[in-house]
Amino acid sequence: MDHTIFVIELIVVVILYMLPTLIAYARDIPQRKTVTVVNIVFGWTLVGWVIAFIWALMAQTSPEEQT
Repeated sequence: MDHTIFVIELIVVVILYMLPTLIAYARDIPQRKTVTVVNIVFGWTLVGWVIAFIWALMAQTSPEEQT
C-alpha cells in the first residue's frame, strides 16, 4: 500500500509541475514548445514555473481557435 501512495503522489507532482505545458497545449498557443522548454528547464526554481504558467494563460491562441 505504501508504494501505491508514493506512485500516486509522484503522478500528482509531475502533473502539477507540467501544468503550464498542459495548459499551453490545451490552448494551442503558438509558443507552446517554448513554454515547455521554460517549464522543464526553469520550472524547478518556482519563478520559472510561475513565468511559464502565466505565459501559458495569457498568450494569444492560434487564429483558428478564435473563430
